[in-house]
Amino acid sequence: VLEQTQTQQSALSAYISISKPGIVGLTLVAALTGIYFGNHGVLPNWSVIFWTFLTLGLATAGSCMLNNIYDRDIDRVMKRTSGRAMALDALPVKQATIVALLLSVGSSSLMAYVVNPLTALVTTVGVVGYVVVYTMMTKRTTPWANQLGGIAGAVPPMVGYAAVTGELGAAAWILFGIMVVWQQPHALALALKYRKDYARANVPVIPVACGVQATKIRIAVYTTILIPVATLPYFFEIAGIYYLAASIVL
Repeated sequence: VLEQTQTQQSALSAYISISKPGIVGLTLVAALTGIYFGNHGVLPNWSVIFWTFLTLGLATAGSCMLNNIYDRDIDRVMKRTSGRAMALDALPVKQATIVALLLSVGSSSLMAYVVNPLTALVTTVGVVGYVVVYTMMTKRTTPWANQLGGIAGAVPPMVGYAAVTGELGAAAWILFGIMVVWQQPHALALALKYRKDYARANVPVIPVACGVQATKIRIAVYTTILIPVATLPYFFEIAGIYYLAASIVL
């Protein structure tokens, strides 16, 4: 009985690890920003936040699981990721895939019912963009994969905005644009740091495919673009002077 309990705990820990709780948490923070802007600086009824967080969190967890499952072969090669549960065969692939699909598909379906259909549609676009377009179609074939993956990663504020408004207004698209641009230097910096790992796994990130100098140039360009993009909420009268000052300083 003790051995069976330990096995169950080990499996649960593995499932939690491949759901990437850190990414789930960051996704919810980004969604809260959309909720805040969409509700004109006032937090809505707690039930809206609860159901949006629950369904979006489960969809994100399912997406991260599918990413871990699909990438388990290259994760074994890369030193940074070699300790991940799927790379260590800690979970049966078929079973993990079923759980991941249930979380991804089930959460979007639930979201359509308890939040609204547009929010569910936007979430589904993010899931498909991350799992299918980024992970399965482009990550191993083109150095532009991060640009496409960044689009999927910028969806959470739109999810939050749609949850409280039932539409995608200017604020939602501006927040989306800020996150799209911000994610590029972020991803490129990580690719630069772990370029030897990526080269070993034959993943053509920019530092591997185009070189270190080209990566630094791109980081500088995206960071420069981020400065005016980050101030857009002020100029569209979505945020005030304190936001403008903070965004410039940051």
